[in-house]
Amino acid sequence: MSNIVILTGAGISAESGLETFRAETGLWAQHRVEDVATPEGFAQDPSLVVAFYNKRREQAAKAKPNAAHEALAHLEAAHTGTVLVVTQNVDDLHERAGSRNLIHMHGALNSALCAACDHRWDAPMVMAVGDACLSCGAPSARPDIVWFGEMPYQMDEIFEALGQADIFAAIGTSGNVYPAAGFVAEARRAGARTVEINLELSSVGSQFADALLGPATRTVPDWVAGILND
Repeated sequence: MSNIVILTGAGISAESGLETFRAETGLWAQHRVEDVATPEGFAQDPSLVVAFYNKRREQAAKAKPNAAHEALAHLEAAHTGTVLVVTQNVDDLHERAGSRNLIHMHGALNSALCAACDHRWDAPMVMAVGDACLSCGAPSARPDIVWFGEMPYQMDEIFEALGQADIFAAIGTSGNVYPAAGFVAEARRAGARTVEINLELSSVGSQFADALLGPATRTVPDWVAGILND
């Protein structure tokens, strides 16, 4: 039995029609990151930020899991060891494909967060500025998204899993955003076999022992098949 930790980024959902953070068209191209993905941006113009994530939520709801998401769900179901997916994505395509052992380190579009008491609940499709918290009643609901300058979620659990990993894979990530970009170094220190699965090598691609290059819908099912047949 082996412990597998998989980091996924925007590249795994791109083939489902969801634009990446660095896309030259779409929502991200229409806004400065500072305006829609920072606490300061939310404080300055909460209506803009809430509308931005309402649109992202709408887009994600229309997308469907692709063969890469489905392959990872199959790996979790069929592998005799543990499989943990740590995703930087805020869509729910992993869940809809069937993944259950999952950490959304950057939050989730389908979740709302109370800025006053940290209570979380299922977000409506359309949030509004001043929505009341379902627990404390404060008019302080916000998208449950980790913005730049905020601490990603469940980092202790992630590093514990990396320290016990026999295999670490990064799929569709840029390697530009920390702490996720440092996960390969943590896994290597634990003695894990490491592989990057991407369209091209990321900024930290040289740190991986192996690389599988190509569309995620082809490379991920092939990699999963190899793991299960090993």
